[in-house]
Amino acid sequence: MKPFAARALFQPTEEGIRRLAVQGATATVLSSGLGLATQVIATVILARLLTPSDFGVVAMVTTFSLLLVNFGANGFIEAVIQREEIDHFLASNLFWINLAAGLLLTIGFAAAGSLLARFYHNPHVAHVTVGVSLTIILTSTSVLHLALLYRSMRFAVVSANNVFAGAVSVAVSILLAWAGWGYWALVAGAVAQALSKSVGAWYLCRWVPSLPRRAVGTASMVKYAMKVYGRFGVNYFGQNMDNLLVGWRFSAQALGLYKKAYDLFAVSGTLFASSLTTVAVSALSRFNRDSIEYRRNLLSAIAVIAFVGMGLGANLTLVGKDVILLLLGKRWEESGRVFTYFGPGIGVMILYGTHSWIHLSIGRPDRWFRWGLVEVSFTGLLFLLALPWGPPGIAAAWTVSLWILTVPALWYAGRPIRLGISAVIAAVWKYPVASALAGCACALAMRHLPSFVSLPGAAGPLARTVMVSGLFGTLYLGAVILLYRGCAPIHQLTRLLREMTPWGRTSRPSPVVGTTSGVGGTAE
Repeated sequence: MKPFAARALFQPTEEGIRRLAVQGATATVLSSGLGLATQVIATVILARLLTPSDFGVVAMVTTFSLLLVNFGANGFIEAVIQREEIDHFLASNLFWINLAAGLLLTIGFAAAGSLLARFYHNPHVAHVTVGVSLTIILTSTSVLHLALLYRSMRFAVVSANNVFAGAVSVAVSILLAWAGWGYWALVAGAVAQALSKSVGAWYLCRWVPSLPRRAVGTASMVKYAMKVYGRFGVNYFGQNMDNLLVGWRFSAQALGLYKKAYDLFAVSGTLFASSLTTVAVSALSRFNRDSIEYRRNLLSAIAVIAFVGMGLGANLTLVGKDVILLLLGKRWEESGRVFTYFGPGIGVMILYGTHSWIHLSIGRPDRWFRWGLVEVSFTGLLFLLALPWGPPGIAAAWTVSLWILTVPALWYAGRPIRLGISAVIAAVWKYPVASALAGCACALAMRHLPSFVSLPGAAGPLARTVMVSGLFGTLYLGAVILLYRGCAPIHQLTRLLREMTPWGRTSRPSPVVGTTSGVGGTAE
């Protein structure tokens, strides 16, 4: 794609927004599934080639490095997406600003390795820090190219690039771990992923920035990006304070075990929701914030998220311990115990993430940032209170925090557009109730499972996972049908899934992403 060429599809027409949004959702969900499969394969293999301490040492460093890696990826991308008009020179200025910041952050982070080593009381951290710092500058080279692809709603090619980069990272890590590189295999995999993603972005977006020059809008876009990144930074600190506390208070071994439980928690939740955030923001930004279409599509999307998320979270609460035992082996059994406390927070975590859709789509990252201060303060307080109970206590604090903050977060996000919280609650409340009813019934039934669940090796965990998941799925759908007195939510989800498949798309408006105000609902 050449974004500023005369005939390029740089910004879609209003008539094409719905089609591109649905196709984008398809691409991101599929890529998320492939990414999850890749991560599962990598985890299964690497958990048997490396020790929990190897994972823990790298996690000690990435707790800080990922904040810097995402400097432009969370800020400049959103700024480019939401701007009404952007030209070659404005994009070029943003490219060089982001690249310069990436270079400075890379040098500063590499120099801070010895400080991190003293903080964690682990000399290996200093060397890992230098290696991981390369991911910062490599990522900064691709931010504007990815932003231009997102702006043109080319989600499929971006998703393909992400899957490819993840596969390269996994291949490098596994090969080097098999060769005996230890934690350096994970470092090399992270660098390979950043490099592959950048090369792919430049290949897919055939745009070469010009030298910096004066361009109207540069300062305002940088300010917008800084507000978004400020919110990301606050949120990131809140979400990674647990890693910092576990690594500092306990050990690399404890952090490695905790991190695997957290990874299943985060992957099952944020990978699904985050992959749809860019699609949702891109689509909702094209609607008038005060229009009926905006509210209808937002509430429909949140309802679908709640339907899937609450079922997924409750099911993983029941089978997560067996999933970890099945994938990682007996050496990681403690991770399964920790995950039991994470599980009840998965569904509400997915729902909680939708408040960012509102802030970003109506152009209010400043409110998103302010809410982030509330979030990190409250979550951090719970972490400190739970620290005496070790990693399981920290995991429980995560779950409690998400359940308490979700309703206030959605209420605060909807205030500028007068979106009452009662409308949001009405759209989603039956799903957590259905998941709780199905989960409790399933837990009672688990006490009477047949004797094959105690089979040796992987047979027992696999049998329990399959049997419990099937039973829970049946009970959950039954509870949803009972509460809604019909199959309307299931029909809504299946219509969306049909429209997301190439052979099932029709010209009818999607129940999640509808037509633009004043524009007919026919797909292109």
